[in-house]
Amino acid sequence: VPEHVWRINLDVPEEAQQNLSFGAADRWWEQTDLTKLILASNKLQSLSEDVQLLPALTMLDVHDNQLTSLPSALGQLENLQKLDVSHNKLRSLPEELLQLPRLRSLLLQHNELSQLPEGLGQLLTLEELDVSNNQLTAIPASFGLLVNLVRLNLACNQLKELPADLSAMKSLRQLDCTKNYLETVPSKLATMASLEQLYLRKNKLRSLPEFPSCKLLKELHAGENQIEILNAENLKQLSSLCVLELRDNKIKAVPEEITLLQKLERLDLANNDISRLPYTLGNLPQLKFLALEGNPLRTIRRDLLQKGTQELLKYLRSKIQDDGPGPNEEPPVTAMTLPSQSKVNVHAITTLKLLEYSDKQAAEIPTVVFDAVGTNPVATVNFSKNQLREIPPRLVELKESVCDVSLGFNKISSVSSELCLLHKLTHLDLRNNVLTALPEEMEALKRLHTINLAFNRFKVFPSVLYHLPALETILLSNNQVGSIDPVQLKGMDKLGTLDLQNNDLLQVPPELGNCENLRSLLLEGNPFRTPRAAVLAKGTAAVLEYLRSRIPT
Repeated sequence: VPEHVWRINLDVPEEAQQNLSFGAADRWWEQTDLTKLILASNKLQSLSEDVQLLPALTMLDVHDNQLTSLPSALGQLENLQKLDVSHNKLRSLPEELLQLPRLRSLLLQHNELSQLPEGLGQLLTLEELDVSNNQLTAIPASFGLLVNLVRLNLACNQLKELPADLSAMKSLRQLDCTKNYLETVPSKLATMASLEQLYLRKNKLRSLPEFPSCKLLKELHAGENQIEILNAENLKQLSSLCVLELRDNKIKAVPEEITLLQKLERLDLANNDISRLPYTLGNLPQLKFLALEGNPLRTIRRDLLQKGTQELLKYLRSKIQDDGPGPNEEPPVTAMTLPSQSKVNVHAITTLKLLEYSDKQAAEIPTVVFDAVGTNPVATVNFSKNQLREIPPRLVELKESVCDVSLGFNKISSVSSELCLLHKLTHLDLRNNVLTALPEEMEALKRLHTINLAFNRFKVFPSVLYHLPALETILLSNNQVGSIDPVQLKGMDKLGTLDLQNNDLLQVPPELGNCENLRSLLLEGNPFRTPRAAVLAKGTAAVLEYLRSRIPT
């Protein structure tokens, strides 16, 4: 590190030796002390003790160097809040490091540490500690004193056990112990009341740990272990769990109690020894992803497994030996149900006012989808990610209620007059299509306040947009727009966001600076010369001010 970096707070700069008249920007004697020093991704083998000459540092980043040790003078940086020494060759840490009174983030991952100092627990202000990818065989018991720690990463070490004292970390939300040699998890960890995410993948666990007090636990990742039994009692307590990942274990059976996990969204049981499933799994209300491949399931045909989660859940529901569907349940799929009917989520129509038929690669929307609406008011329509070449004409049937239409990721080449009749429309998403123009009839959409036209083929700014008084957001990035009319844009009082990134604008009219309502103006990725990138990087207010300064008087 060049010597003058360490002395930057002390030395008078060279220009002070010359007798010059200084402008406001050059008043070196008013300069404040250095607070951030980034020396990352160099070839440093050591750091000078002179680091103590920078007592105001709040952040020191020396990651990705070749450091084998750290200077003891680090202990004098009493304002230091973040220290990143990851991706080096450190074998030990200086004891003085433990004196830092304000340290919040300590990143030590990817070094060669085989042990941590016993006194690490003295860093009481620590909120984030990453010691992953080292050679640690044990964790100091004093870790329990880190009561403000929110994230702790111990992944990819050689830990055979965790100290029970970790349970004292009352603020810990994320604990990552992936890829160690853990055979058990101390039962006291179950009292960690703030824990939300726990990663135990790639260890040697034989059973799922118990978590009676972890009422907030949302994610439990325990794949690639040797778990054979899922204990019903252990599952009962995990009432907040959204993600349960147990792939690549030796689980033989799934207890009925799994249906108590009412918030479960992802359940991964792939590559286990499960031969049968509780059919009630189909009733989990939030489940969006269920992986079962690689199990010797007798009751479920392999082709069904490949049809995806929704078909699978439907099949499981149909097998529940009930007297009949309750008032709020969909009827089970029977031989009488038309296959196309199962495409429509009637429950979403009635409760969420949502008509969804997305990600089906369909060339047109089946009539049964619109028929399912009946007299229900629909507020949101999502037909994105299909192969539609035109806007479905029957959308007009929803004109009295629909306000949000999503038709992104299709092959639509023009906007039909039917769409212009949806007079309550506030949000329209047409991104990733092949549109080149918009019809003037769209002027009728007086309530439209957000339109997304990104990734289409517009060569000119659609003039009808200038006549939509309620528009607040226009997203037009990744087109071929060559010019804009600043005078008409100024008339759009509500417009706050205009995204024109990656277009063909050869110039930005200075009068655009008069559009003072714009809070977000995005122009990067265009071929114009001015404003230069440095001005754009300063944000919208600075760009508008710059443009105003260029208006000829």
